Amino acid sequence: MLARQRQQAILDRVRGSGGVRVADLVREFGVSDMTIRRDLEVLAERGQVEKVHGGATAAGSGSTEEPGFAVKSMRLQREKEAIAQHAAQFVRPGTAIALSAGTTTWTLAHFLVDVSDLTVITNSIRIADVFHRSPRADRTVVLTGGVRTPSDALVGPVAVAAIRGLHVDTLFLGVHGMTTRAGFTTPNLLEAETDRELIASAHRLVVPADHTKWGTVGISTIAELSQAHVVITDSGLPDEAREELAAQVGELVITEPQPESEARTR
Repeated sequence: MLARQRQQAILDRVRGSGGVRVADLVREFGVSDMTIRRDLEVLAERGQVEKVHGGATAAGSGSTEEPGFAVKSMRLQREKEAIAQHAAQFVRPGTAIALSAGTTTWTLAHFLVDVSDLTVITNSIRIADVFHRSPRADRTVVLTGGVRTPSDALVGPVAVAAIRGLHVDTLFLGVHGMTTRAGFTTPNLLEAETDRELIASAHRLVVPADHTKWGTVGISTIAELSQAHVVITDSGLPDEAREELAAQVGELVITEPQPESEARTR
C-alpha cells in the first residue's frame, strides 16, 4: 500500500470512530511504529487530524460536539494521571463522594478502589465498573439511571431524580471546558442539568481538569468558576490562565505529569 493510500485509510478510520491508536494501526497495516507516526504527522499538518498521546483524534471541536469516551481517554493520559493522583488526596475513609462522568474522573476512580468504608455516587457506567471490578464489602456504589451520552454519562430526568435529596462530602466534577466568561461547561444540555444537581448535593466541589479545558466552551454552563472550592490541573496551563483561575476559584492546584516512561497505563 502506498503512503497516500495508507494515510487516506487512516483518515477514514479517524472520521469513522473519532480516533485511532498507533499500536492498532501498526498491527493493521503491518508497518513500523515510526511509519504510522509519520503518517499521522502528515495528516496533522494538513489539519485533518489532531495528534494526541498514543494516536490521533478527529480535528475540530464545536460547542455541541461531544467526543466518545474512547477518544477522550486517549488524550493527555499522563496529565490526567497526575491530576487524579492529587485529587485522590481529598478522599478519606468513611466519607461519601460523587464522581461525575468523564475520563479524568474515571482515572481518579482507579486511585480510590482501596479506600475503605466509601460511598460513591456516580452517573458514569465506566466509573461504576472500575469499582465493580475491585469489590469491597465496606463500599457502596450508587449508579444513577438515565439516558446515555456519547461520553458514557447517564443524564436527564431519571438521573436528576436519583441524585435529588442525596448529600455527599465532595463532588469531583468532570468538565468539557472552562473560561472566565462561561464558567465550567458541557456540550450536552441534559448533562449540564444532571451535573448541576450533583453540585447541589455536595458540600465541596473539586474540578479535576487538564489544561486543554481552558478556553474551551460547551453549549451549556454547569457552574461559575467561583463555585469551585478546588480546581486541579496540570503544568501545561498558561500563566495568564493560572492567574485568572486563581482569582476565581477557592484553590488552584497545579500538578506535574510524570515522565512518559513512568506513567501508568489503564
